[in-house]
Parts: sequence; structure tokens; C-alpha cells
Amino acid sequence: MAQIIIVGAGLSGAVIARTLAEASHTVHVIEARPNVAGNCHTARDPETGVLVHAYGPHIFHTGDDDVWAYVNRFTDFEPYRHRVLTTVGDQVFAMPIHLSTINQFFGTDMTEAEAKAFIATKADKTILEPANFEEQALAFIGVELYEAFFKGYTTKQWGCDPRALPAEILKRLPLRFSDDDSYFAHPHQGLPRHGYTPMVEAILAHENIKVSLNTPYDAALHKGDHLFYSGPLDGYFDHSLGRLGYRTLDFENFTQDGDFQSIPVMNYGDVDVPFTRITEHKHFAPWESHAQTLCSREFSRECGDNDIPYYPIRLVQEKALLSDYVALANAQSNVSFVGRLATYRYIDMDVCIREALDLAEVFVKTGSAPVFSAAPL
Repeated sequence: MAQIIIVGAGLSGAVIARTLAEASHTVHVIEARPNVAGNCHTARDPETGVLVHAYGPHIFHTGDDDVWAYVNRFTDFEPYRHRVLTTVGDQVFAMPIHLSTINQFFGTDMTEAEAKAFIATKADKTILEPANFEEQALAFIGVELYEAFFKGYTTKQWGCDPRALPAEILKRLPLRFSDDDSYFAHPHQGLPRHGYTPMVEAILAHENIKVSLNTPYDAALHKGDHLFYSGPLDGYFDHSLGRLGYRTLDFENFTQDGDFQSIPVMNYGDVDVPFTRITEHKHFAPWESHAQTLCSREFSRECGDNDIPYYPIRLVQEKALLSDYVALANAQSNVSFVGRLATYRYIDMDVCIREALDLAEVFVKTGSAPVFSAAPL
């Protein structure tokens, strides 16, 4: 059986480790942080007892029955439907944009059919093939809704003019003409009762898996028959060609007695409000009761050399540099690049798990694996 090295104890690394361990391979998971679960790490706040999403909200939602069954092997999920509000000016609206949002914003009382026809008149029909985020929005919902709900928020989140961002970022966001205010539409939605970190710990709890925390990967020390790498792609090559662009997040936490905003997430669309949103963590566990609350103001900025990367920017210059790093990666032997950071893509948790399962199964069947869990370009 093969000796496997896995860099990163997030979802991708943990799922690959478990699959290979169950196939009798020996797996060593290397993790630089003091905990497993990557950016979906959860921990109890010692002051309030609230379960905190340490690196920002993570909501599990999927249409993949196999992935849903997989995560339920390792923890109990509680039903949870994510709902988000956004503050624009002196008003609060429900997101994503749906029938109630449209009627509130325009001061109307339209039916679904009327609202759909109305938004069609607002859309810029001269934009046939949107070249950037702003053009996609104008062609999608028109200038009023774009400027109210997306322009300021997007400028803060990405630190640049929305015209510099690719159109596909907006394509992830839903637009509904019904009164359904659920943020996600997948059939399986929920949150692990005890948090994501215990779930990942359970995935890694196998006799063939060794986990080393607080341990940066060292190619000279950590040797095996195959390496699965889930860290930043440019970091694997010591940033020899330059650094890929990422956004990082800073969190300003505060506590108080009782309740703060009554919902898990409040977005702030105005560009002059410096933070993008406030998360009230206890509302991610409505089955618990806490006398106090803990909230996090979230600030987005450019990722520095020593920061935690969150979102790949994927502007034109990043895509060109990415292409060069992909060429370097394809020249490696017995290395697979997996997950969000190593494939330089913003992907949801269920997609990470699906790709990890598929890649690991290929290795189990063939003794080798593709260079990438999914194409970065």
C-alpha cells in the first residue's frame, strides 16, 4: 500500500485521507494551523459559549445525494435555511433579490409575472455578451438594483471597480420572482449540530491516518509515494513566478447581552460603510440558548504575504499568471493539487467534497491521480 502525504486538513484533505485510509493506504496529513477544518473551522467562544464560525459563515447546502450522505456519516446535521438581510441607506431588504425585495425597493405591489416583466424593462438589452461584473448586472437587473445592492458591496468585497471583475461572479447569485427568501435552493441544507471542526475530526479519525498540526509542509521532510496538496498553488512553488491575487478577511468581534440583529447575517451595501457584513453567530445554532451574543464585523482587503487567503480574484493578470503555474504543476510527478486554493477557484463545500471523493477513488482504483482535482483554467 502507498505512503500518502496530504497537505491541508480542510475538507478536501480530510475526505481524500479518509477514502485512502479505508483502502488501506497509510496517510500523513500535514496542517500548518493548530486545528483541522480549514476555513470552516468552528470553535466555542469562552465568554459567551456561542459556537463561532471562526473564518466567516459556512452554510452546508448541496444537491448531491452522495455528498449529503457522506457528511451525515460523521456528524448530526440540523435543518437550517439560510436567510440574509441587507442594509441600504436607511432601509433593510431581504436577499437574494426576490419578489418582496423588488416590490419594497420600487414601492410596488406586483405579482410574480408583473415583476418579471418589469425587471425585463430595466435590463440593458444592448449588452449581449457581458464582459465584466457590472455589465452582467446591468443586463441582468438594470441600473437601480445594481447600484443599490451590488455596486458598493462588490467594491468593498473585491477592492476594485466592478468593471474589473469577471462576469461569472454575479452568475452565482440567484434572482427570483417568487416570495422564497431562502438564500440557497438546494434540497439538502443544514448545519452540523456540534460544528464543522468535530465533523472533520471524525473524518480524520482512522487508524491509518496520522495528523500533524502546527506543522508547515516541508518537501525535504514529508516524503511519500504521492502528495495531495491543498494549499495555495503559488505557495507550492514558493511564489517563484509571483503571487496570485487573493482577498483576505479581518473580523472585528464584539459581544453584548441578549440579541443584536436577530438574524445570522446582515449585509451592508453602501460603499461608505467600511465593513461588508455583520455575522451574529448564535443564530447559526437556533437549537441552542445563550444569554449573550457574539457578532463579527467583516472587512475585506488585499491578501498580504502572511495573511490567510480566502477568495481568488481571477482578474486578467491573475489568470495569465495562473496559466504559468498550471504549466509548472503539470510538469510535477506524483503530485495532485486539490481544493479551492490549489485550483484557484471559489467553490462551495459540497463541491470540494465531491471532487475529493472522485479524485481519491481514481487513486484507489489506479494507484495514481490527475494533477488537478478540477481544471483551474
